[in-house]
Amino acid sequence: MPAPTLPDLTLVRTLGRNTDVLVVGLTDSGPLGVPDDVEKAYAKRYGIGVGEMATTLGAKAAHGSASVLPAAGDGPRVITVGLGGDIPTPEDLRRAAGVGVRKAGSLASETSLSVAVSLGNDEPEAVQAIAEGALLGSYRYAPVSSTPPPASVDAISVVCADAGRAPDLNTAVQTASTVSLAVATAREWVNIPPNLLYPESFAEEARTLAKDARIAVEVLDEKALARAGYGGILAVGGGSSRLPRLVRYSYAPRGATFHLALVGKGITFDSGGLNIKPADGMYTMKCDMAGAAVVLAATHAIARLGLKIKVTAYGALAENLPSDTAYRPSDVLTMYGGKTVENSNCDAEGRLVMADALVRAGEDGPNLIIDVATLTGACVVALGDRTGGLMSNDEETADRLLDAAESAGEDFWQLPIPREIRPKLDSLVADIRSTSAERSGGALVAAAFLRDFIAPDLPWAHLDIAGPAFHSGEAFGYVAPGGTGVGVRTLVALARSLEGPTPA
Repeated sequence: MPAPTLPDLTLVRTLGRNTDVLVVGLTDSGPLGVPDDVEKAYAKRYGIGVGEMATTLGAKAAHGSASVLPAAGDGPRVITVGLGGDIPTPEDLRRAAGVGVRKAGSLASETSLSVAVSLGNDEPEAVQAIAEGALLGSYRYAPVSSTPPPASVDAISVVCADAGRAPDLNTAVQTASTVSLAVATAREWVNIPPNLLYPESFAEEARTLAKDARIAVEVLDEKALARAGYGGILAVGGGSSRLPRLVRYSYAPRGATFHLALVGKGITFDSGGLNIKPADGMYTMKCDMAGAAVVLAATHAIARLGLKIKVTAYGALAENLPSDTAYRPSDVLTMYGGKTVENSNCDAEGRLVMADALVRAGEDGPNLIIDVATLTGACVVALGDRTGGLMSNDEETADRLLDAAESAGEDFWQLPIPREIRPKLDSLVADIRSTSAERSGGALVAAAFLRDFIAPDLPWAHLDIAGPAFHSGEAFGYVAPGGTGVGVRTLVALARSLEGPTPA
């Protein structure tokens, strides 16, 4: 399957002659980022400037709003995007750029458009945010169709007065391109139908992605998994004719002293197994491999950026289907490393494949393990569909992740693992049960289960992205319907904060 493509991205001081659409900001106090020549063209053609034209046509400064203004002569169409107050945050700029570029794409007819984004901020952090928002706002999943996709946006320029004079700005734009492509890759994998993306094909996708980076790839098939004793992955994947895989990425640049391990849940389709889901709950379950998509795509971005940090990433890939070879409630599974698990619900399969991969990742001797998974509906109930849950055995690690998420513009909220949770997983027939007999605190119970497969002195954090990994509604900000790629930007920001000498 072809990799996703994003528009060409450039940093410019002035608008190019071939610019079809210009995106500018609108705050409560007026427009931001309107080039002088565009302002003069509006005054000459209409007798009023861009700001007054926007007000006349009812344009709003509210976040998420976008209004199309008429062109002034031969100049570009102008779109105003709401920035709210007078001092927009990087995330405000990221979202506004996404709204503007998506709106611009809707103006395309037979040919694709060149779009310039000018939001009046020249700081490197802001420029990176604008570039990321613009690129991610342009993303569209190309449907499996005999009809070619419609024209949209094929070139984006970010207008900045210091373009070409400040190296930090060029670095910001290059980083935005790499990170945005990683997010788009994760989105694309999530959006691929499950009959086309299954454990074997996903593993090959991951192998192909790594070819242009200094990443060593290892893929364990069902025979290798059986020889090594990966009882969780084999049990979950045993009900499908498309057998499981474990993908291992290893990026080890010279000079790196910190070792980060990443583990992602890769259930390419989750029917619930013998605890089968209702029809409505099954439809979007192609997204249940989003955790694996995120950690593999993020590792690729970290390698492409050349960050001085060692990263080992695991994608635990399986398809959870009911059949005569499917695992059962009350089965006792021997996991990788020897711990036994009493399976109490075949629709709690993600924690089983994750447990195998977490133990294996711990053998690599990392300084920190982060796992990412669409793990529990309980986390969605607690935090909604745009905020991920964060649980950890180490407060310093939790703080680092929250800082990384904030800098990346992604929303995570820390939840506890109270001491009374672990006894709910006690089993009479195995070392641990996979779920509690009680319904309360489901996200916390799942995290407590995963923590049992982490060495006591190893810092670890769990990101439950069951809510924000897949968006079923109308597009917002830079997020289109379908896979969101949430978590990629946070992991890259975390890796950047940890590179070089071992952090204190």
